[in-house]
Amino acid sequence: MTGVAALADSRFLRACRGLPVDRTPVWFMRQAGRSLPEYHRARGDTTLLEAVARPELVTELTLQPVRRYGVDAAVLFSDIVVPLEAIGFGVDIVAGTGPVMERPFAGRADLARLRPPDGEDLAHVNEAVRLLVDELEVPLIGFAGAPFTLASYVIEGGPSRHHPRTKALMLGDPGLWDDLTERLADLAIASLGQQVAAGATAVQLFDSWAGCLSPDHYRRFAAPASRRVLAAVGELGVPAIHFGVGTGELLADMAVGADVVGVDWRVPLDAARARLGQSVAVQGNLDPAACLAPWEEVATEARAVLAANGRRPGHVFNLGHGVLPETDPAILERLVDLVHHEGLSAEP
Repeated sequence: MTGVAALADSRFLRACRGLPVDRTPVWFMRQAGRSLPEYHRARGDTTLLEAVARPELVTELTLQPVRRYGVDAAVLFSDIVVPLEAIGFGVDIVAGTGPVMERPFAGRADLARLRPPDGEDLAHVNEAVRLLVDELEVPLIGFAGAPFTLASYVIEGGPSRHHPRTKALMLGDPGLWDDLTERLADLAIASLGQQVAAGATAVQLFDSWAGCLSPDHYRRFAAPASRRVLAAVGELGVPAIHFGVGTGELLADMAVGADVVGVDWRVPLDAARARLGQSVAVQGNLDPAACLAPWEEVATEARAVLAANGRRPGHVFNLGHGVLPETDPAILERLVDLVHHEGLSAEP
């Protein structure tokens, strides 16, 4: 079995669809970079946006963790604000800070600055995806930012702890909020559609800041636009993973339209499954900080995650958020090996 058929039967894609697998699949958010010495050597002094603009470099950075760790999926080296930068919204990614907007969204006139990216806007990203598909023997995960999280960035002007301007607009002018999140949904749909057309075989929708919302506010102000993105992905025929941080109270709502729900480390997988029901797979959920402990403790924590899943199909092992920069790559190598040997499900 080769090519597309082999990937469709890969343990990662099978797990995303809730099917039995021979070994629990594993990949890590932010596995492409940060903690890898070869990543820092390859990237040198280029900025993140400069690196993303070079398809050959993106290919190398995406492949590095697959070579080193033996993970079951690759995740495209990119950032959720790349489509915003590509359409000229005015974005920089500042080391140690994160995405910063040159001119934050301030009112209805700024809607004109937002449009879906076309193939020319994201030609460099799509070329990197095509190069990766030619190289990879595991599925490639594309991704985009969910409308709420992107809205927070464009309104606040950068990362925010409490999202005050975002919530003020959301509650104070819900009509404008809906128009803004619809524009951002269009942006995510276009970006994900191009990644899948270029060869990505799964996608993840990152709603990194959705955990700042109450369940009622999530349902009213974030879920509709995200569900439209997930519905569009569903029409593409690839699994969609929906992930947020601090979203334990939102899990059931985040499951609507998703094939897989990412669970952070705050909610045990058995509790998450009870909230999600049987129709959706789960991803997670080792605390990233646990990987800084001695190996014996990392192994204990990883086994607890596997035990909480109870050997049920439909589990993709991951961290509860991204790999921390100070993580020892040797720990992640051992972690992949442990999951593959101890996280067994029924034979397919």
